[in-house]
Amino acid sequence: MEFALLGWPPAGPTLRLDYRRFAYAGKFVLGSTGKAVVRDGERGTGEYDDHVLAAASFSPDRTDADRLVVRYVTVRDDRQGEGLGARLLAFVADRASDRYDRVRIAVNNPAAYVAAHRAGFGFTGRETGLAELVCERPADRPAPSDADAYRSGLDRYRERGLAPDAVARLDETYAAGPPAVVEAPDGADEPGG
Repeated sequence: MEFALLGWPPAGPTLRLDYRRFAYAGKFVLGSTGKAVVRDGERGTGEYDDHVLAAASFSPDRTDADRLVVRYVTVRDDRQGEGLGARLLAFVADRASDRYDRVRIAVNNPAAYVAAHRAGFGFTGRETGLAELVCERPADRPAPSDADAYRSGLDRYRERGLAPDAVARLDETYAAGPPAVVEAPDGADEPGG
């Protein structure tokens, strides 16, 4: 398994992810965003980039050129729950530190929220117009851990009428407090990356 930065925006590469196995697969065919992946082996000859286990796309903030925004993170359906998303986010933030001061992501569910915190992001207290919680960190280091801010983000999900099993998982996550931050994995930068 290898973490790789494939390219920076605006001339990022494209990926053909299998839409049956990846959420947001169609968002990765655009070449205007940078891409990073977790991959296992080399690309085969099939229709899709089947060697990809997880992918992230990112571009500069539209209003602040010193801030990188992670637009999408997706993990292949059979590899979810292994921490690949959090480690990929940490990898992207680490690589961004040469080009950007801060990294931001907006997350739309509790699992992504926890993954962002594991990658060193902290809840800003803000939401997007799409009801996503905005998390941010300095590019060169994790954000300071703030248990109150972390739990206030979880409370926002609780207000959304989740199913009983999702509420039970949220209660467990709330009680556990902020997760430990993962270290950014070593990885490769592709030519032109």
